[in-house]
Amino acid sequence: MARNLVNRYVWLVDTISRYGRITLKELNKAWLRSDISDGKPLARRTFFHYRDAVEDMFDINIQCDRTTFEYYIDDSGGENNARLRSWLVDSVSMSGTLSSAHDISGRIMLENVPSAREHLPVVIDAMRQNRRIRFSYKSYTRSQPVNGIVLEPYFVKIFKQLWYVIGLNIKDNLVKTYSLDRMSQLNLLQENFDLPNSINPSEFFRDCFGIITNQNKAKRIVLRVESTQAKYFRALPLHSSQQEEIHDDYSVFSYKMRITYDLKEEIMSHGASIEVLEPAELKTLIRTELEQALKNYG
Repeated sequence: MARNLVNRYVWLVDTISRYGRITLKELNKAWLRSDISDGKPLARRTFFHYRDAVEDMFDINIQCDRTTFEYYIDDSGGENNARLRSWLVDSVSMSGTLSSAHDISGRIMLENVPSAREHLPVVIDAMRQNRRIRFSYKSYTRSQPVNGIVLEPYFVKIFKQLWYVIGLNIKDNLVKTYSLDRMSQLNLLQENFDLPNSINPSEFFRDCFGIITNQNKAKRIVLRVESTQAKYFRALPLHSSQQEEIHDDYSVFSYKMRITYDLKEEIMSHGASIEVLEPAELKTLIRTELEQALKNYG
């Protein structure tokens, strides 16, 4: 029963979002056309109950325009809040879909990715209270874990299905990034901190692809991408600055980004379907990596 209710909440948010603005009469028609209604109309009282539940569960405010009596999603919380709400709704919707598909579970293939369920709630709680955390960390570049790291968690980011926390390492007095799946012995400390006014998550990664950043200046990056691969770039842009020039057999994509490890790895992962046209230093970096790789097969 609880799962059915959540599915109805998600349906309500999704429907109003798709319409933009919709009257209760139009909403009821859409409700009756859906499988979720069981052929029963959406009563006004039930709608108001669902609207309140949606606000409590997803922090999504469904407002009514008193001049047109149309309902809409209040997006005054800004772009980041809108993305978070969308991600939450999508996650709950997908969870409900997969949970109801247990009878064909053998035909549903999922990626086996490290889970952050154990650590993410603690980090989120620390961020909410502006409290420091302490943990041990097993980096891929070290044979032994580093114990007793104390961090002021500023914000979290998900990248390629892994959660990362970005914050101030107290010992090194540097802002660093840590993957939650490599943490252990995580504890919430009693020590509070003040979030610096200069820290803005969107600005922090604005010129970067991925999770790794640096102090380099953003540069014009130009990639020649063969036509088939270009379709994937079109559907999933590498960066918000992406622009495309379409040619017969290829596209030229241009960006304003910093040259980072994640960007280099992403470009190389596409093999011969991508050629770096600009800047020269990125071309040299990719060429050096490829030449080194070829030596392994010499």
